[in-house]
Amino acid sequence: MTENNLPPARRSSPGNRIERAIETTIFNSRWLLAPFYFGLVISLLVLLLKFLRILFDFVIHAWGASESDIILGVLSLIDVTLTANLVVIVVFSGYENFVSRIDPSGHPDWPEWMTHIDFSGLKQKVLASIVAISAVQVLKAFMNLDVHVNTEQLAWLVGIHVVFVISALLLAWSDRISEHRT
Repeated sequence: MTENNLPPARRSSPGNRIERAIETTIFNSRWLLAPFYFGLVISLLVLLLKFLRILFDFVIHAWGASESDIILGVLSLIDVTLTANLVVIVVFSGYENFVSRIDPSGHPDWPEWMTHIDFSGLKQKVLASIVAISAVQVLKAFMNLDVHVNTEQLAWLVGIHVVFVISALLLAWSDRISEHRT
């Protein structure tokens, strides 16, 4: 849009040029988030290394392991996988919502949700992932009851999990209410 196409109130005046410069700076500051998302991609590599280490230990000790040890090993793998999924959700939807649109053309296996999740959906997916990770931690603690019983730690794990579940339900409920108002 050229200067002549602007409404009279937006044409060049020192105040308007300053305002536009501030708005442009604020708008472009969204790119400062890109290194954060790149750092999260690097954290996926760290999670992959951790996953491979857990998998290696799991496979090496599987032959002599008890049933509960096998289940705990699988739960540990699930835990790291859910955490990696959470990172992917945050990277894609955060980048898409706050930095720049991602062009899925030319990617036939592009997941449909990646370009259609809004901030509300992002919050719900993140909280649902946290609830799932928390549930795995509680299940692991219950599976370890025969090894060592720390009722205080178990109570904290269950309490924190309940708080996450209630938070997820309240978030979903508040989002539903706000959808009906708009």
